[in-house]
Amino acid sequence: MSAISIGQAAVLGVVEGLTEFLPVSSTGHLKITEGLMNIKVDDKAVVGFTAVIQVGAIAAVLLYFRKDIVRIVSAFARGLANREERYHHDYKFAWWVIYATIPIVFVGLAAKPLIDGPLASLWVVAGSLIIGSGYMWAADQMGRHKRGEDDTDIRDAMVVGCSQILALLFPGFSRSGATISTALIRDLDRLAATRLSFFLGIPALTGAGLYELKDALGAGASAGPLVVGTLMSFVVAYASIAWLLKFVANNTLNAFVNYRLVLGVVLMGLLGTGVLTA
Repeated sequence: MSAISIGQAAVLGVVEGLTEFLPVSSTGHLKITEGLMNIKVDDKAVVGFTAVIQVGAIAAVLLYFRKDIVRIVSAFARGLANREERYHHDYKFAWWVIYATIPIVFVGLAAKPLIDGPLASLWVVAGSLIIGSGYMWAADQMGRHKRGEDDTDIRDAMVVGCSQILALLFPGFSRSGATISTALIRDLDRLAATRLSFFLGIPALTGAGLYELKDALGAGASAGPLVVGTLMSFVVAYASIAWLLKFVANNTLNAFVNYRLVLGVVLMGLLGTGVLTA
């Protein structure tokens, strides 16, 4: 029997699509939602399910940024064949994304027992929501927002890419929150920081979803819920990407910071009163 029903899969797909790229923590929201629906958050099939439906959100990114991706991949291919093309920013950017993904792959594999075990606790989610809010607020205050996307370099990619580890180890911190905030500290403007966060998330999240697929199916996750969850994630994520890019162009991250703080405090209250179990 599947650990997740079709109806639950649809709800979790919506939550994943809505929160994957907003700096509010998709993992945290999924774990909270699973707890409210009495789904065991430490069940291997559930852990695999939540990783697999991320592929729907990634598919939304691929579709939304298809022109940029084609341009970057084309430049990368030309650079492999022609030395002169290797000076092109898009060729170098492709390598930066590859390099920046390596640290999170190593940490993800090495720390998987912790990530799927003790660090999956809702207490960790609550604390990470609050601490991550402070990081986001500080980054928005510190950043001078003076550098655009064309000004990014390998140091930006590596530092921002490594910041994904914070969200990997501490669900609730938010991958997008960590990467956008770190990019702001590097003085990228909000739009450039957000777009860099999207591009760096593509290989990391796709790899995690594909890696977990066999484990999800092997642990009892049915194909039906996986398909429904992934499709819902795709549709909702596409809409949230379009909205976020428009929002960050003219607004600070304060709305997300305040929301995360309230959610973190409420979650601690629910856990402390026994309404939710960690």
